[in-house]
Amino acid sequence: MAKRSLYQRLRSNAQVRTALFALGILMMVVGVVIGPLPGPGFLIVFPLGLMLCLQNSAWAKRAYVRFKWRHPRYGAWTDRVMRRVSAARRRAREALDRVDGD
Repeated sequence: MAKRSLYQRLRSNAQVRTALFALGILMMVVGVVIGPLPGPGFLIVFPLGLMLCLQNSAWAKRAYVRFKWRHPRYGAWTDRVMRRVSAARRRAREALDRVDGD
């Protein structure tokens, strides 16, 4: 069996998961606050905070899925920014469907 990474071992602890979720919320708030400032700060900080929240909270995952259903265009954009594996798999499947449909 493969050895788990330090991050995976730490995430198995409930207090660490809660702290990572809180850090993610804090990063998203900071991202919104620094959004008007010049530079790409929002595009870096906000997705990182969102990733931490999605990895460490089932509630956040459900809310994100609802958001993606209601706003598919923005959901696709956030998936691309966060480099989610599921989004890459979905884009590859859609490309194959377009090729097969031609």
